[in-house]
Amino acid sequence: MHASMNNAGALIAGRFGLAGLAVVAGGAGDNVEANGAFIDRRGYNSLKVLVPYTATLGDADTLSLAANVQSAADAAGTGATDYGEALASAVQATGGGGGSTETGVLELDYDLSGCGPFVRVQVIPDLSAANTDTADLAAVYVLAGATDNPVSSSPV
Repeated sequence: MHASMNNAGALIAGRFGLAGLAVVAGGAGDNVEANGAFIDRRGYNSLKVLVPYTATLGDADTLSLAANVQSAADAAGTGATDYGEALASAVQATGGGGGSTETGVLELDYDLSGCGPFVRVQVIPDLSAANTDTADLAAVYVLAGATDNPVSSSPV
């Protein structure tokens, strides 16, 4: 067994993406593109974007998400262009009988070998019902494929 199998955490790095995206059906944040933070991805060739969500949905109502990654020359987003394959809007959660609270994580994987030095995620949440359903979303970046390992010096 390789050492990386026993301590894969030393081979990946987490970065802030997006926090506190509150969505109200038919209102704030619904069907509106939210921009994550640009991060410096130099020294890494792979990106996983994790989009955790919690949605309060009426019976059979849905939360759909669309997402893409952008590449840019700097942290200000100079020359930002879409990179890689985008996720078309797809249902991520459906309300149970009588309504329910649903949680989950959308995972997106990208090969960064051909992109610029800075990347960010863009997410479009879409709640199917008007005025009643809500969702809270965030985004976390996980960088891997580092040119130098280990990438972290965790005290544990």
